[in-house]
Amino acid sequence: MRQPLRYPWPNFDPDDVLAPAIAVRVDVPETRAEVPDHRHRKAQLVFALGGGVTCRVPSGLWMVPPHRGVWIPGGMQHSNVATANARIFFVYVEPGATDLPDRCCTLSISALLRELIIELADRGEDDNARGELLTRVLLSELPRMPVQQLHLPISSEPRLRRIAAALAEDAADRSTLAEWANRVALSESSLARLVVKETGLTFGRWRQQLHLIVAMRELASGASVQQVSADLGYESVTAFITMFKKALGKPPAKYLSSVAQNGGSAFVA
Repeated sequence: MRQPLRYPWPNFDPDDVLAPAIAVRVDVPETRAEVPDHRHRKAQLVFALGGGVTCRVPSGLWMVPPHRGVWIPGGMQHSNVATANARIFFVYVEPGATDLPDRCCTLSISALLRELIIELADRGEDDNARGELLTRVLLSELPRMPVQQLHLPISSEPRLRRIAAALAEDAADRSTLAEWANRVALSESSLARLVVKETGLTFGRWRQQLHLIVAMRELASGASVQQVSADLGYESVTAFITMFKKALGKPPAKYLSSVAQNGGSAFVA
């Protein structure tokens, strides 16, 4: 069951705030919480200090593991789903205030930027001079963050969206390409070509990317490797660890540990 994310102020609308950037600490309850589909003028950085957040935009799913952020350009429709007890921050940035891509992307978050976000979110309302200084430094640091990829491309093609929705709902579904093709009234070869054309990935790689997103989200929320492996339908924990290591360079425990220690600079394929 998902609860709504609770902002620190009632009826909060970032577009009503005239500052070039604002940071908000969001309270996540003991169950998964979400901000449903919406859009706003300001661009948004979704930053996870603990737990994980999954952002859905028209072109794909983006995972926000701890110590990373996802950049969402202004005006783009999106939703955010946070794991239970996640510690997350939303940074809202006026269009043109900083030089970042006009597309969604994953950003590594340096230790300096992390502390700037926390300080800006926690500062007192009457501390305007300090807030302006923190904002200037934050806006100068944001474009320096390395851009990385940890997302699932989703096509607007209705048959692929149907498959993506089904796999997101039941990531353990191990149906073959031929079985999926039968469900959407295509030949196996036609579906294989369609997935590559629309996403740039083979069907197997596309489904594996979804598994990585789900795994990162669940591991970040405290689930064990054994539990995640079972939930994703792997025949053994070893098979899951092998997949994870091949994709991200390290086994799950070492990967998450390195992310925490290095402030988000661990390698992502």
